Amino acid sequence: MNMRNMAVMILSLLIILLPVSSGCGKRPEEMMKLSYRLKWLFNASVAGDIYAGTHGFFEKEGLEVEVKEGGPERDAIKELEMGHAQFGVASADQVIRAVSKGAPVVVLAQLFQANPLQWIYRPDENKIDRPEDIRGKVVGITFGGNDETIMRALLAKYGIKENEVNLFSVRYDYTPFYERKVALWPVYRNAQGIIIGDKLEKAGESAAFFNPDASGIRFVANSVITTEKMIKEHPETVKKFVSALTKAWNEALNPVNSDKTVETILEFDKDTSSDVIRRQLDITRQLMKPSEKTVFGAINIAAWKQTESIMLEQKLIPAPVDIEKRLKTEYNRQ
Repeated sequence: MNMRNMAVMILSLLIILLPVSSGCGKRPEEMMKLSYRLKWLFNASVAGDIYAGTHGFFEKEGLEVEVKEGGPERDAIKELEMGHAQFGVASADQVIRAVSKGAPVVVLAQLFQANPLQWIYRPDENKIDRPEDIRGKVVGITFGGNDETIMRALLAKYGIKENEVNLFSVRYDYTPFYERKVALWPVYRNAQGIIIGDKLEKAGESAAFFNPDASGIRFVANSVITTEKMIKEHPETVKKFVSALTKAWNEALNPVNSDKTVETILEFDKDTSSDVIRRQLDITRQLMKPSEKTVFGAINIAAWKQTESIMLEQKLIPAPVDIEKRLKTEYNRQ
């Protein structure tokens, strides 16, 4: 065999072996293309999620992840069940309802340690120092929404009869609140709460917030979810995904990185000013990491069980679901 033929043979062998050798140390699941469906639109509330996708946190773990915007027409749980997404974000009531119907969904991380849903009101006109002070007030709720569930749980806990308050059906139009037809209006504290508060301030009025969480109603908000099948078939991928997401959120929420985080959000939310985004981020930080000792993503089992109890009491689910069995706390131990 001449030298040229030998060189061709060696080159051919190298080409054959290259895919094998280049994959050493990498399991196929680590290179999966993944879809992560959010619950909300791109804004300060999903800062860490878009931060992870924008600044290479997933790539550092060997993952290719498409972070998809949420919204009213999106349902992460359905997408997980249909295989259109491998990870998603859903509120606790969505998870519990789905589990009660047999969905194989599990929780990997709890994004909010305190529910951002609160009620804005004018403190100069409505003195509300304790839950019982809402008696006689017109309280806005979204019938069929989790704000209705939370408010009814609060009324029951403090022995306030429904005929002692006037429950007003709210929509996206805040006019009834501005016109003082409604005393307390449900808002997300880290989103509309800031915008509506600004409008009141410009009108020479003050704003305050009634927080059910501070009154003992622990109703869990958004959490990161996947399926039991995903954990069973791709355990390393799940670990790497949670690790990347946790690192990204911790960096995005760190006050030192506020400028970078605000700039990242502005790339996706061009309709909100940087000043408003900065204040939304500050409130989001307080709700997700209320103290330096708070472990981001930590799952509050007691709060989840209370959420299930509230839904059971209000007949939103037909029977207990033992939700604690779906909480994968092992992914958030630091």
